[in-house]
Amino acid sequence: MAINNRSVPKHILVVRLSAMGDVAMLPHAIRALREVYPDVKITVATRKLFEPFFEGLDVGFLPVEKSEYDGWKNIRDLSRKMRTLGIDAFADTHGVWRTMFVRMWLWLHGLRTARIHKGRVEKWFRVGYCNSNAVPLKHTVVRYCDVFRRLGFDFPDPKPAVKQSRPNPMGEKSGTWVGFAPFSAHQGKTYPEGLREEVVKLLAAKYDRIFIHSGGGKEAQFAMAMESAYPNVTAVNGKVKGLGEEMNLISNLDCVVSMDSLVMHLSSLVATPVVSVWGATHPELGFLGYGCSPEGVLQEEIKCRPCSTYGNTKCKYGDYRCIHAISPQMIVDRVEKMLGR
Repeated sequence: MAINNRSVPKHILVVRLSAMGDVAMLPHAIRALREVYPDVKITVATRKLFEPFFEGLDVGFLPVEKSEYDGWKNIRDLSRKMRTLGIDAFADTHGVWRTMFVRMWLWLHGLRTARIHKGRVEKWFRVGYCNSNAVPLKHTVVRYCDVFRRLGFDFPDPKPAVKQSRPNPMGEKSGTWVGFAPFSAHQGKTYPEGLREEVVKLLAAKYDRIFIHSGGGKEAQFAMAMESAYPNVTAVNGKVKGLGEEMNLISNLDCVVSMDSLVMHLSSLVATPVVSVWGATHPELGFLGYGCSPEGVLQEEIKCRPCSTYGNTKCKYGDYRCIHAISPQMIVDRVEKMLGR
């Protein structure tokens, strides 16, 4: 039960505008807050595309697109719009200069505000020599919870999500279904061409249906090529309507193979087991899917890992050896282990 409800805000606006994986971690923190403070009104400000992440959390939604916070005038207008919601607190879980100006504007008008502490210095000191025996840094989800705590709320860290029944957009399920998401925004977090074809071949030979998650363009072309090559492989792109239906599909899978990318975090939201493949980045920095089992983590402890916090630095050797070190057979063996659990 909440302690001293009169001292906490009655209506908080929570802002996290990008990126998709970071926004997908926010619902865990909101769920933990909601369990202890069911009467507090919560409104989430983010892109309309991300609204399905917050389904079932009893939150309001303020859609904000990039053009609405690009430039000082737009930031001021957005701040005014936020004030009309009747909020009395602002939780900045994004922590960029745009949200800083919004936070300052609202603070000047008497609202209680708090921002995320991202631990940039801690992460910077870990770049280049993380190892599996080191103490992991604070998880991003816990950093989100800390923002709410700075506003006066008192609640424990969230428990992992619990599996719930969701509709299956691919129809009746038969046998074992496995998802494969080999792509990411950065090369150091993308499973290499050639190797990913072998993963599909091995998974398709072992399990009843394989679903390839991808974006558009060349990613979709790869997925369609695999769908043509193997009768039990399905390219997800274009066959589900938005992120909501993709989450429904993932919920009905038995296991998902994902890079350090969005699909890992979607799987954590719907409590589907994950084999997470790590290259240029490292789960020790606090970005492993919340509640995902460490047994599903696949990585090789190369001295230069991680080369950056987010994987957006070019490989100094030019070959991204960190991700090539994870063989297709290692992935398939780990899937079998996770399914055995």
